[in-house]
Amino acid sequence: MRKLYVLIACEESQAECAAFRALGHIAYSCDIKPCRPGGKPYWHIQGDVLPLLHGDTAFNVQAKFLRCVPRWDLIIAHPPCTYLCKVSSVHMVIKGQLQQHRYQHMLEAREFFMECLNTTAADYVAVENPLPMARANLPKPSFFIQPSWFDVKYTKKTLFWTRNLPPIMPTIEYPNPKEFVHASRGHYRARTFPQVAAAIADQWSRYILDDMNKPRNMTQP
Repeated sequence: MRKLYVLIACEESQAECAAFRALGHIAYSCDIKPCRPGGKPYWHIQGDVLPLLHGDTAFNVQAKFLRCVPRWDLIIAHPPCTYLCKVSSVHMVIKGQLQQHRYQHMLEAREFFMECLNTTAADYVAVENPLPMARANLPKPSFFIQPSWFDVKYTKKTLFWTRNLPPIMPTIEYPNPKEFVHASRGHYRARTFPQVAAAIADQWSRYILDDMNKPRNMTQP
């Protein structure tokens, strides 16, 4: 089986990185923070992901080793949602006054989001975020998922914007909504559940490998 080169941008938990690695692919996480305790520093790039989104294929991992890939096959990005998500919109306007500092942060967050989505460093691209505020004016998402679709008893609507990728399909029958528990806010909420990461790695790696093996139309002379 061909191994895919996978970059998980803005991931310090390494949940998705580990899921792709478990399938035999060559995956790296990247974040300005080090990987979490117990993680794999030789799979983690600590630093700005923009050079990789712009095409760099050589990089240093957190463990101080130089690594290089021919080209990324798949990039999955989890840009910060603090100033983009709908729930934060209540802090954008206070007593009828637009909070200029938050508005500027939102514009910067949107620019980074779009750089992730529009990267040409890979043929297959996905960007994840919660429901965005209307003011952010993001493109329409491709699909959404819930952890409960993957046998996780939490509700956390997660949206994906994708290029050349299909929706992630549930791995179990739709569960009883009364069993749902809202995922806590903050750092823990931002992590990808292992069951969800496993579904993403399995479904998208199989799709990409199948797609790569499809015959392409050749231009006739």
